[in-house]
Amino acid sequence: MAIFATHDLRTHPRLCPPVGCAGPLHEFRQQFHIPPGPNGQECLYFCGNSLGLQPRTARAAAEQQFTNWQNLAVEGHFRGDSPWMNFHESLAGPSARIVGAKPVEVVVMNNLTTNLHLLLVSFYQPTATRYKVLMEGGAFPSDQYALETQVKLHGRQPDDAIVELTPRPGEHTLRTEDILAKIEELGESLATVIMGGINYYTGQVYDMAAITRAGHAVGAKVGFDLAHAAGNIPLHLHDWDVDFACWCTYKYLNSGPGGVAGAFVHERYADQPELLRLAGWWGYDETERFKMRKGFRPMRGAAGWQLSNGAILTMAVHQAALALHDAAGAWRRYAARASC
Repeated sequence: MAIFATHDLRTHPRLCPPVGCAGPLHEFRQQFHIPPGPNGQECLYFCGNSLGLQPRTARAAAEQQFTNWQNLAVEGHFRGDSPWMNFHESLAGPSARIVGAKPVEVVVMNNLTTNLHLLLVSFYQPTATRYKVLMEGGAFPSDQYALETQVKLHGRQPDDAIVELTPRPGEHTLRTEDILAKIEELGESLATVIMGGINYYTGQVYDMAAITRAGHAVGAKVGFDLAHAAGNIPLHLHDWDVDFACWCTYKYLNSGPGGVAGAFVHERYADQPELLRLAGWWGYDETERFKMRKGFRPMRGAAGWQLSNGAILTMAVHQAALALHDAAGAWRRYAARASC
């Protein structure tokens, strides 16, 4: 697979905006380290679907936290320019703008598959009659394995509980009408729909709003793995009424190999402490966290799904990357209003 392509970037029509447009998006190219191609030629990078490029601000962001660690040690949790105790809160707003959510609905933590498992504990709770899970056939292996093991956790067999959607003969993508028809067919046996926002292999963007409506119509929970969607396409998780979602940040969000991930839980679950989950100390009500009492009392919103205190070094890189995405998003909104 070709990773790089050489090109005269000065004349590339998609990188160079019309004359007269202030703050062109192509200037953001200079904010990333792009490895040179053969013979040192300037290149276009086509592997953001696997690993995003390094923001030029990433190293300084991490170095600042190394300095804080060096100079403050344990006091870095409470002192300095970015106390670690609440560092994750600074990521909620920018992350929410990426996925079309409210800050209370988003938390940055763990990695993608860990978050998927944590969310499925809450949103796949099968009963004797409602136990089916619907997903796209050929989903990324991590999703397949997560679903297989979650189903087994509840004493079910994957071949019985998991329903996979496949394209019609001779076609390569799923028709929305077929997805909705299968949801209606499964009806009251369907517990959860979990699909990719974008299929990693075909690049198909699923109609998440329509899928969510259809799932809710039969009483199912609906969630999405947004690994290939977050930072890549417009998302409106809150308005689409999605129940839950998760995503990684090392692809289109440019936050480093194995970087910290994100999770979304719709606001309607924000004040449901009784909702089953796997609990951890950092998800406990922060106003009483240090009292070390028994009996889990979750934080309000998605933050209540946290397990441990944040990985600050990777979160710092993610914060730097999110700042670039925020700036680009602000410029695009300006350009749309100005009709450049």
